[in-house]
Amino acid sequence: MDNIVKMVTEKAGISESQAKLAVDTVVSFLKDKMPAGVGSQVESFMKGGSGSFGDLAGGLKDKVGGMFGK
Repeated sequence: MDNIVKMVTEKAGISESQAKLAVDTVVSFLKDKMPAGVGSQVESFMKGGSGSFGDLAGGLKDKVGGMFGK
């Protein structure tokens, strides 16, 4: 998550504490809007946990695919 905070700090031209608040807000939003299993994977991924973005994306596809007739 530190890499994302750093990127937001540089790109948005805001302080590190502001960027951390922004990133935390987005992660919380995603957790609330996604199915429970995917939300926890997003949080784990953002905090540098195990798994890859591909694992996260695959899990999301499996969870919401039915919503779109797939």
